[in-house]
Amino acid sequence: MKENNPYREDREQLRELLKQYYNLKNGRNHSFIEEDSFEKIVDYFQEKEDLTRAMEAAELGSEQYPYSSLLLIKKADILLANRRYQEALDILGQASLLDSGDINLYILKTDAYLALDQQEKAVVLLEEALSLFEGEERLELLFELADVYDDYEDFDKVFDCVKMILEEEPNNEEALYKICFWTDFTGRNEESIRLHQQIIDEYPYNELAWFNLAAAYQGLKLYEKAIDAYQYAITIDEKFDYAYRNMGDAYIRLRKYKEAIEVLLKVHELAKPEDVIFEAIGHCYDRMKNFAQARFYYRKASHLRQDDSKLYYKIACTYFNEGQWESCVKQLDSALKIHRNQPEYNLLVGECKMQLGLFKEAAQYLSTVVRIRPRNATGWEALLRCLFKGGFLEEAAEQTQVALRVTNEKPLFIYYNAAILFGLGKTKEAILQLEKAMQKSPRQLKKFVELNPSILQNQLVVDVLARAKRKKST
Repeated sequence: MKENNPYREDREQLRELLKQYYNLKNGRNHSFIEEDSFEKIVDYFQEKEDLTRAMEAAELGSEQYPYSSLLLIKKADILLANRRYQEALDILGQASLLDSGDINLYILKTDAYLALDQQEKAVVLLEEALSLFEGEERLELLFELADVYDDYEDFDKVFDCVKMILEEEPNNEEALYKICFWTDFTGRNEESIRLHQQIIDEYPYNELAWFNLAAAYQGLKLYEKAIDAYQYAITIDEKFDYAYRNMGDAYIRLRKYKEAIEVLLKVHELAKPEDVIFEAIGHCYDRMKNFAQARFYYRKASHLRQDDSKLYYKIACTYFNEGQWESCVKQLDSALKIHRNQPEYNLLVGECKMQLGLFKEAAQYLSTVVRIRPRNATGWEALLRCLFKGGFLEEAAEQTQVALRVTNEKPLFIYYNAAILFGLGKTKEAILQLEKAMQKSPRQLKKFVELNPSILQNQLVVDVLARAKRKKST
């Protein structure tokens, strides 16, 4: 319902009006109270959230003015607040017979229909009402209809309503904010681009229109065009932090990390500290291989989001990339306290422990990885490599058979099986496995060699490789 502010009247006038009302109510005198004064009295009690007295005032007013649609609408509003929806609709029906041109009739009826889960009736009512009103009232109904469609989960119709508002009033700020969200939600980026280009042609200094145009380009992955449009938005409003934020994302998508850092730092300058901004800056430095700076910003993010294990993991990765194995493990310990069974964390701990020569400890973490993700080749590859490097060949042989079974005999594990059999001195079996692996995937031979480079000193292996080479050339 349209909002009225009773406090615009002088307080003394309101006090006098209430005095007259109580006198009338208590039968002390018969002073005359005008229709709109009753409306102010009802509003006063509604503002105080005293719905009982508000209804009493509306009832008394209706007795004085039985043909007042305004006071009937007030009664309906109070009934809605008391969840007496059908009674409210009955009263609104009476009011519409007296004055069908009051927009509040349609808004309150809509509220009642929605409360009764009768969205279809609300839609029909509002669509019919659109032809009865113009200007601000028509826009108000379009906003109402958009909310009904939202409640009805007909999201394309929501977009249509907001688009209609902007076609009638291109500078409507609420609609400009809403269309940006619904464009992204419905994926109707091309329409949004055309709409905002029209708005910009008429109002070239509308920063929200430029922002929405940029966001629509970004939705189509046209990042260069998006950045150009964001630049216009921040030229008009240099403190438009959301434009800098989205521009940062566009630069990251283009792998222009230096430029991304510049605009993301601008977001930090304009708005309160945010973990996602610090994390994004850290990501940019990470990609630029400036691991110390990446850590600095990841830590800033983790101070604001202390329960996020992923940030500890990202810090750990920067240490891993620098070969600082112990520092990496320390960060991973923090991550694992939050999410003990996260495969990526256990995998990286295992890799660090291997680098430190702690193969038995490494195997424990890597065993967790394969237990959680038994069909994932990465965990099995790391575990088998760990057992081989650590000299646990019998265990490696057993685990290789499991890996082959659960991964449907991936060629990589046939190569690893061959390497382990060579290590166990089972040369004939090893040669057969090597030949089998080379038939299936010759490109992965390098993995076999990387596992044990000295294997190339074995004449039997050299002979197998030579035969394979001759066979390929013929």
